Amino acid sequence: MAKNWAIAVGINRYDNLQSLEYAKRDAEKMKDFFQQEAGFERVFLFTEDSPAIPTTPPISTQPTFGKLRRFLRKQFEQPLLEPGDNLWFFFSGHGQRYHDRDYLLLSDSDPGDLAPTALPISFVTERLRRSGADNVVLLLDACRNQGDKAGLGIGEEQQQGVVSIYSCSPNEKAYEIESLQQGSFTYSLLEALRIQGEGNCATVERLDQYLRHRVPEINRKYQKLQQTPYAIAEPISKYHLILLPRYATLGDIETLKKDAYRAEVQRKWELAKQLWIRVNVAASGSDTEVYEAFVRIAQQQVASATSQGFTNNDSGSILLPGTKESKQADIPESKQADIPESEQDARTTKPKLDAAPPTLPVFSFDIVTVNAKGQKIDQSKGQASYFTEDLGKGVNLEMVVIPPGSFQMGSPDTEEKRLDSESPLHQVTVASFCMGKYPVTQAQWQAVAALPQVNRELDSNPSIFKGKDLPVEQVSWYDAVEFCARLSQKTGREYRLPSEAEWEYACRAGETRPFHFGETITTELANYNCKYTYGFGPKGKYRKKTTPVGSFKVANGFGLYDMHGNVWEWCTDHLHGNYQGAPTDGNSWLIDNENHSRMLRGGSWGNGPRYCRSAGRYHFGPDNRDYGIGFRVVCFAAWTL
Repeated sequence: MAKNWAIAVGINRYDNLQSLEYAKRDAEKMKDFFQQEAGFERVFLFTEDSPAIPTTPPISTQPTFGKLRRFLRKQFEQPLLEPGDNLWFFFSGHGQRYHDRDYLLLSDSDPGDLAPTALPISFVTERLRRSGADNVVLLLDACRNQGDKAGLGIGEEQQQGVVSIYSCSPNEKAYEIESLQQGSFTYSLLEALRIQGEGNCATVERLDQYLRHRVPEINRKYQKLQQTPYAIAEPISKYHLILLPRYATLGDIETLKKDAYRAEVQRKWELAKQLWIRVNVAASGSDTEVYEAFVRIAQQQVASATSQGFTNNDSGSILLPGTKESKQADIPESKQADIPESEQDARTTKPKLDAAPPTLPVFSFDIVTVNAKGQKIDQSKGQASYFTEDLGKGVNLEMVVIPPGSFQMGSPDTEEKRLDSESPLHQVTVASFCMGKYPVTQAQWQAVAALPQVNRELDSNPSIFKGKDLPVEQVSWYDAVEFCARLSQKTGREYRLPSEAEWEYACRAGETRPFHFGETITTELANYNCKYTYGFGPKGKYRKKTTPVGSFKVANGFGLYDMHGNVWEWCTDHLHGNYQGAPTDGNSWLIDNENHSRMLRGGSWGNGPRYCRSAGRYHFGPDNRDYGIGFRVVCFAAWTL
């Protein structure tokens, strides 16, 4: 069973700064929640009159620089927790940015001599990560230093390996509400953590969404200025982390599984193991997929080592998910005890397979995440499996393996510039499939248009903007379907347009925010009409035409390029006004009228970012063409070919 520990710090009285009214009470309220409602095993409270920790000798808990720093240094000198455990750190008081570092100001901190008297948040993070817990959560209700009007508050420095939830942006103030006798952030935080059933805030994602809506609402009610909380998860997969397993839904667990599968596909073995451990905790140890996953990861690691030269196979290929060969030693000891003896025996021997598991080559790609201002806050490498179709005359079509999983399709009510057609949010489970790495290019179009006709003629060069690496445009839905038919006839594989659900699932690649880049979009990352902005995002360069596919050099978490902007992409689905009654299995949603409008996704070079969101929808008649409309193709999962 996972352990839950917390540290709560609240400082009212400052020696050298303006004192606060309710920071101490905030910390006490959090301590009461952790102990009495959430059932945490250990909670350490630091306020001006909190009791000493009963050890020999007792540890003083007054929140001075020396005492809190020594506690963090000594308490976590050796790991006391383990993977699967949770460690929360709550701070209510002053915070400030100084010389490009974020600091928490303790009761005796000196604003005139900040560096040696205040606690760097990076130090706090480093000590907490030494605890052994793989889930560290920072809850920081810290306003900017009142005495330095030019100073910024905390939040600019990204903390590694933790979830950080800030009470306001660096240029705002976190407010105390006299009528509530609490800070508006902590009041909202406790509200959120207490929600049970439908709409609970058991995950980082939903807690972030709730606070972004609720805190400004409270501030408006009590006539305070704007205060915008936000969360940063590092790595980004922690955004789906289940904070309170007792309130988690099956959908939350499925989302975590999807992240774990994606980490496997990208060959991020340690991250995949961490995520599967979190699934195990959320499922109270009852999900057999966890044990299968550790077996599969061990097998994949062996395959990866093989492809890197430890045997004669140096092709750079990996074994695809789904085979069972493994070594039991790769399953954590703490998990082996829970596996039935018969299963343990099965896992120590090589299973008999009817045929050798299929292999596919792997490619690497860059993934970028931005904050609400469009500033890069994370850049990482991903990997995905793929295969290539030879279309002749040096023209190839690259198809990327998309892992199976579940996701929330549509947009929440809180998403900026959303449309009613994106409601209701609903969970969809999608089988694995393969999707074009890029929108279909003009070179690919011309190669396939030269193949024998199946149902209708194709214009070999329909595009307004000419270039072999530019996406094809000016193609109708019927044209795109004919392209798929000719390609299927040539290859012997069934190519088609994606369903709306497949397209959105592939676009998000595990991301629940408006774009797979995060909170907003910039013209450094995508081609769209930047006369319009999204959130706090910047304006940029409006290109007024299509751009070569892949030219921005960044992909989403599945390895797909140009999912936002450049050209709209046709889907198979007919137009429906919203998602009432929509399929939940990833299939297309059709009606008995072939001439009814078909759906488009992704936005184009001529559209503002509102239409380029992952959830954004548009439609057009199936025989209509436009210089902002193209498509990309999908087929069955590569290992079934």
